Amino acid sequence: MPLPKIVTPTYELTLPSNKKQIKYRPFLVKEEKVLILAMESGDSEQITNAVKNVLRDCILTRGIKIDTLPSFDIEYLFLNIRAKSVGESVELSITCPDDGETQVDVVVNIDEIKVEIPEGHETEIKVDDSITVKMKYPSLQEFIDNNFDFSKPNSSEETINKSFEVIASCIDIVYTKDDSWSSSDVTKKEIVEWLQTMDSNQFKGIENFFETIPKLSHTLIVKNPKTEVESEVILEGLSSFFG
Repeated sequence: MPLPKIVTPTYELTLPSNKKQIKYRPFLVKEEKVLILAMESGDSEQITNAVKNVLRDCILTRGIKIDTLPSFDIEYLFLNIRAKSVGESVELSITCPDDGETQVDVVVNIDEIKVEIPEGHETEIKVDDSITVKMKYPSLQEFIDNNFDFSKPNSSEETINKSFEVIASCIDIVYTKDDSWSSSDVTKKEIVEWLQTMDSNQFKGIENFFETIPKLSHTLIVKNPKTEVESEVILEGLSSFFG
């Protein structure tokens, strides 16, 4: 006689980028094991494949392409799927800002963590009077690099080169009044070289896109038990919500 079939619950959430409502289920034990093993390996490719496969399996709504979702959608999805799998809250240890050393344990309800879109965020950026750049958001690989990449750049030059490659990967279309150039029609190297021909003022709009990119955010009021001082602490990005 076979064992009884376990029914996995399903949930809904709204993607921050396009407000589309999707259905999903929690990680299964076997899937969480795959994630843990991949993260313990420290190998970016293994982690990418594990996250991609698990998210693809957990999202029940058809037509959702993991590879093209903005990184903040993936962060929001990953956080909520994990919450339904292992608990609706996370325990964190926060350093009190007033003395920079006292640790305070706090519990954050995952339902309270939202994706914030900063004021002044624009996806279409005027480089000069004739050229406009349409940006696209970092996707799955940038999500992996930001949250699970254990390698460190060997030099400041390597860091700068990596930054330009990320920026280049987020350029969708360059257009003028008469012409347009899709990023799919040129190489990343060509885009990097083109970016490097900008002056500082022309580059500011692109910098602002990344500085104001939507991200997971939650504000806490933390009281230092030693000084009795209350401070506001803002947690941003998925990695902030893993204690």
